[in-house]
Amino acid sequence: MRRLEPVRLKPWLLPLIVLAIAVPIVVAFEFAGPGGGLAVGAIAAATILVLAARAQFDEPIEVAPSHADRFTMLVVATEPLEDPRLAGTVAEIAGAGAKSTRPDAERKPDVLVLAPATNSAVAHWLSDLRQARFDAQRRLTLSLATLATVHLDARGEVGDSDTVQAVEDTLRSFPAQEVVFVTSHDHDGDVEQVRRRLDRPVRVLEAPAPEAAPQRSG
Repeated sequence: MRRLEPVRLKPWLLPLIVLAIAVPIVVAFEFAGPGGGLAVGAIAAATILVLAARAQFDEPIEVAPSHADRFTMLVVATEPLEDPRLAGTVAEIAGAGAKSTRPDAERKPDVLVLAPATNSAVAHWLSDLRQARFDAQRRLTLSLATLATVHLDARGEVGDSDTVQAVEDTLRSFPAQEVVFVTSHDHDGDVEQVRRRLDRPVRVLEAPAPEAAPQRSG
């Protein structure tokens, strides 16, 4: 199922949108009577709901002040990080960042793994996050365990069901100097939006597709 692209609105457009919706309603009440006014009002209400559901604002993502003496990196795991080779790549990125931040120090990088509690559309509208949070916690546990096998110390947390919102929420308190997505093509839009709105490097590591379960013969 193809994901709908969000409507991106500039903040200054909101008053103009409200005006464009309100004026036809007033005119309809004036010239078509209550029935016409109510009909136009219903159409306007539906329009507002659609825009509100799909609107996203291209404001820069705020990031907490960075630590001058330590490299900080956010790993966004929309897919489980189970491949040791991929974990090794994450460790190499973190190590290179640490050396560039303090070449004369041995201080380890501060790595935070974020697992967004991505959810199905139906469960999201029903506000049922139990399975999504369980899946995110499992994804987080697997990712931290795999990073430990390549000797990279990391901590983790489960985030919002919206990947971009989860990144925004985390960066307000975690001063990441670089963001690394461990993801699939299903989240290309989320990656593109974070990259566009963030003033620091955003890398993408594509997680291998899960192997199909072997079929039983007979």
